[in-house]
This record gives sequence, C-alpha cells and structure tokens, in this order.
Amino acid sequence: MRPAPVPVIDAHVHVFPPRVFEAIWRWFDKYGWEIRYQLHADEVLGFLFERGVEYVVGLHYAHKPGMAAFLNRFAAELAEKEPRLLPCATVFPGEPDARGILDEALGELGCRGIKLHCHVQRIAPDDPRMSEVYEVAAEHDVPVILHAGDAPSSPHYGCDIHALCTPERLENALRRHPRTTFLVPHLGASPIEKVASLLDRYERLYLDTTMTLGGHFEVRPDLDMIGAEDIEAWQARVESIVRSYPGRLLYGTDFPNIPYEWDRELRRILAMQLPREDLEALLGGTAARLFRVGTT
Repeated sequence: MRPAPVPVIDAHVHVFPPRVFEAIWRWFDKYGWEIRYQLHADEVLGFLFERGVEYVVGLHYAHKPGMAAFLNRFAAELAEKEPRLLPCATVFPGEPDARGILDEALGELGCRGIKLHCHVQRIAPDDPRMSEVYEVAAEHDVPVILHAGDAPSSPHYGCDIHALCTPERLENALRRHPRTTFLVPHLGASPIEKVASLLDRYERLYLDTTMTLGGHFEVRPDLDMIGAEDIEAWQARVESIVRSYPGRLLYGTDFPNIPYEWDRELRRILAMQLPREDLEALLGGTAARLFRVGTT
C-alpha cells in the first residue's frame, strides 16, 4: 500500500524470544487461527519498519511465574539495538517480588508500559493481585496495556473468559486506581459500546483498535465464525466508535499473530477519510504521548 499520510506508530506488536514465539504459534495452530506471519522478533521489526511504520510498541506477557524478568530483559535488549522499538514489561500478578521485577523493567531497563493478559494469566481486571501492578504503573507514570476484553473466547485458555472479562470488572479497576493509565486492546471486544462509554467517565482510559477492523474477530461467543452480515454490522459499530473517540484510541495490529494481511486495518482506517487531526491522533499522536516517543 502507499505510505500513510501521517506518521504511524503500531501500538500492539508482539516481541517474544524465539522458543516462546514458536510455542504461541503452536497453540494458535491448534486452538486459534492460522498465523500468516510466523516471524521472529527481529524479523517482525524489520518487516514493519520497511513498510513505513515509524515506531513499534513491543508487547509480551508471562503465562506463569518466573518468566517475566527474562521476557523483560529480552525486549529491552532488542530495543538497545533498535531504538524505534518501544519495549513494554510484563509480570505475573502476585508472583514473588512482582514489584521488584517491574521496578527493574521500568527503571533500569527503560520499558515504557506494562502488558497484562487476563485470558493467558487467568485473572480478572479487578482481582486484588492486580492492585500492586497498577500502583507500580502509576508510580512510574506508564500505561497498563490490559487485555480485558472477551475475545477471542476459546475455552482452551482454561478459564471462563466471559466471567473474567466484563466491562463491570474493568470499571472496578478504573474506579479503584484513578492515577493509573489503562490501555485496553481490541476496543474491549464484543461489548464495545459499553467499554467505549467508560471513556466518557475515566480520563485515563484508552483503547486500541487491534483486530476490530480486520473482519475476523468473533463478535458473539456462541459463534466460531461470523457471516458477511455480522461482519458488516460489526464494522459499522467499530467505525462509529473510531469516529467518536479518535483522540482516545490507538492503532495496533497484533502483528505478527494475525490471520490476514498486516495492513488490512490500516487501509480500512484510511478509507474512513477521517479529519487529518483525528487521523494523526489515532495512527500515532496519542501513542507517541503515552509511550514517551522522543524521551528516555
């Protein structure tokens, strides 16, 4: 595709060590979707930068205690070699010395945020074990990227996603931690209007558009696939939210773990013909502010 008319920051890209990436791909092959781009972390960055993306927010998550420090150091070392990578940290909530793991990552290692995944870590947004993580994020003034939506809703995560991930439980966390900045991927998934309404009440809440404009995400938990009419209705819902809150949304791809071409959502955003100010905020401006582009 042609270069975007404004700077692009991809605020949702995964960077894992090779063996962890390969394990994730095997899981998706078995329980999720066919991943189109099975690229390792350095290849991921090269692919996106060669196609005009200016910065990448690098995300990873720990599925068990004892992994986070290793993953955080891997991302930080990658960023030392490639300064256009904005690395984030992770932790397994409640693990021993969780605060120390995060203080190292957000201080010495220079990570720009904290990534948590309610499905993978089998924890709700308002679980008491989360409080320490939210407090550390506020102390370091970095966002928590919190996968708190109900999709994808595979039972193979080993938890009841629809019980863990509700707008009400997200709001509990927002209300209890007003000093913490939250970034929720996928527009909060299927209850997108309920999640988007929280933007009106919580000024430190942001959402990303990842996989919502790709015509793939499931929109009802009782369906494995969605038909053309469902996709069309879903796209209309998403576009309405994008037009209503461009300054509170961030563009992201979930690259490389996607089943379709990398720029499908970017092309759909450009086709919306948003006002330039809104487009600049959505595609990079808000991400640059939250993740401190140009600062150390």
